[in-house]
Amino acid sequence: MEYFAFQWHITDECDQRCEHCYIFSENNNIVLKSMSWNDILHTWDEISDMCSQMGRLPYIYLTGGDPILHPHFWDLLNLFHKNEVPFTIMGNPFHLTKENCKKMRELGCRKYQLSIDGLEQTHDSIRKKGSFQTTLAKIDVMHGASLPVAVMTTVSGTNIKEIPAIVDLVVEKKVEVFAFARYCPTSLEKDVHITPTEYRNLLETLWKKFEQYKDCQTSFNLKDHLFTPFLYEKGYFKIDTSLDTDTIYDGCNCGANHITITPNGDVMACRRCESVVGNIFKNSLYNIWNSEKMDFYRQYDKFEACKDCELLRFCRGCPSVAYGMTHNFYAKDPQCWFK
Repeated sequence: MEYFAFQWHITDECDQRCEHCYIFSENNNIVLKSMSWNDILHTWDEISDMCSQMGRLPYIYLTGGDPILHPHFWDLLNLFHKNEVPFTIMGNPFHLTKENCKKMRELGCRKYQLSIDGLEQTHDSIRKKGSFQTTLAKIDVMHGASLPVAVMTTVSGTNIKEIPAIVDLVVEKKVEVFAFARYCPTSLEKDVHITPTEYRNLLETLWKKFEQYKDCQTSFNLKDHLFTPFLYEKGYFKIDTSLDTDTIYDGCNCGANHITITPNGDVMACRRCESVVGNIFKNSLYNIWNSEKMDFYRQYDKFEACKDCELLRFCRGCPSVAYGMTHNFYAKDPQCWFK
C-alpha cells in the first residue's frame, strides 16, 4: 500500500525569525497560532479517514514553527506510535537534548530535519546568531541517540555560492540525508536572484559533488524537479516510451500525493505558496482533496512553458517559485533553462 504525505503544522511558535519564512516574512505582528489537543485529535481522525477511503497509508511530516514547543508534542508522538504511523520531524536544533532525541527515536521518528542555509556568517544572518554552531552540535547529539538526521537548505542568491561547501559539511558530519529547494518569494517585490544559467551551473557542480561522495553515508535527495531536465540532458534520465502519455508520473506534488495542514486548520495544496483549498474544521479532508479548488492544481495543460515539453509528466519545475515571482501558479519556472 502506498503512502500519502501530510505536512502537518501544529504551531507557529518558533525560536527563530528566518528571512525566508512564510509565517513571519510579511507581518512581524502576526498572532501565532497553535492547535488545541481537541483540534489535533480532530485532524488525526480526518487524516485517518481520508487514507482509509483512498486505500493509502499516512506519512506525517510534523512541523511548525518548531513542533517541540507545542504543549502536546509528546502526546501526538505517542499517538503516532500507538497507530504505527511513520513520521519525520522538521524543526529547530535548540531543544534537542540527548533524552529528547532518544525518546523521539523510540516513538518511531524516522528522521529529524534541520536547516543549514549557508556557512556560519550567512546562516546566522538568515536565521539567528549562534544557530549554525548549535545545529552542528545537535547533529552529534542526534547521532548519539541513533536518531537519523536530514539537512535541508533553502537556496537563494544570498547563499548559492556556499551550497557546495554545505555538501562537504554534511558529508563530514555523516548526515543521513541532504536536500535543497529554492527560496519562494513571499511577495512580488522579492526575487530569488538566480538566473537559469546560474542555477544549471549549480546543479552541474552539485552533481559532481554527489558523484564524488556516492559511496559515503549521506543520501542526496534530488528534491528540486529541475534535476529532471538536467539529468535528461546528460542522458541519465530517459523517458520510458511504454508509459501512458496522459499520466503524470513525477514532478510537483500539488494535487498528487501531498497536502499541508496549518495550525488554524487551513488545508493547502503547497505550503510554499498561497494555495488554501479548504479548512479541516469546516469540511472533511477527503472532500477537500476531491474539491474543485484542489483540482485547480491538477490542470497540467495550463503550465505555460511545460505543456508542450516532453518532460511535462515528470518535472514541471517548481510552480511555487513561479507563483512567488508572478502570482501565476502556471507561469514558467524562473530558473528553468530547458527549452
